Amino acid sequence: MHTPEAQPNPNILQALVQHRMPFGKYKDVLLCDLPVSYLEWLHSKGFPPGKLGMQLATIFEIKTNGLEYLLTPLRRNRR
Repeated sequence: MHTPEAQPNPNILQALVQHRMPFGKYKDVLLCDLPVSYLEWLHSKGFPPGKLGMQLATIFEIKTNGLEYLLTPLRRNRR
């Protein structure tokens, strides 16, 4: 029996260019605009639980693996 492969959820990426950091040094900065150094620091401390933690972990992976091009069309559509 063949099981369908999981497809990435485009809503997760869309949220990264729409939602802002709710607290801390970078409060009100779009998640996609957080500096890698801050994301590395958060990663070392442990991302917060829940949806925000998942979003921060996702943008961390995108930025540290050179995948920011995935967000380019979403940024364009936001304007």
